[in-house]
Amino acid sequence: MKEELFGLTEEEYILLKNLNTPSKIQDFLNNLKINFEEQGDTCMSPRMVLRTKKAHCIEGALVAATALRINSYPPLIVDLEASKHDYDHVVCVFKKNNCWGAITKTNHAVLRYREPVYKNIRELVMSFFHEYFTNHNGKKTLRSYSKPVNLEIFDKYNWIASEENVWFIPDYLTKIKHYSLLNKSQIRVLRKADLIEIKAGTLVEYEE
Repeated sequence: MKEELFGLTEEEYILLKNLNTPSKIQDFLNNLKINFEEQGDTCMSPRMVLRTKKAHCIEGALVAATALRINSYPPLIVDLEASKHDYDHVVCVFKKNNCWGAITKTNHAVLRYREPVYKNIRELVMSFFHEYFTNHNGKKTLRSYSKPVNLEIFDKYNWIASEENVWFIPDYLTKIKHYSLLNKSQIRVLRKADLIEIKAGTLVEYEE
């Protein structure tokens, strides 16, 4: 893309360039407020996140992927698909020393950063499994995942610096193949989260 700035201003580019490790990127995302979408659903581009200083999970994943790309990593995201009773989650993934890790944006105490210690994407995704439950009844809801999506396929749509919502990315995630984590017999015998786990699951950084 143009002059390797990906459509960003020099100030925006330098900010993300300085986030030159996955850990620094995660720290940056943690310092963003949660986007509660008070004015309606959003899927903001990285530029819009930098401008508003808030993000929800996919918006944070797009920012992380942009920062990784500027620092010579491929911009990869993975979609975690839940049952119909829960929300999906999108994470930015990266590989270091031949192992996978994840950068995430969440308002909760779990579903957070994963160190690059996982041998493959399924193993990484399974690290989220036991904490992925609904707080009202403790049912575990994570069901499937996508392969890593390289966001370079959306360059022609200016996904990094767009002034509009980038709905084409989540739309794409809903259409691609997902890989099941469990079979039906496993789902039937899933144990609910303990009460203390449910209590921990109610912890949030930002009150709505």
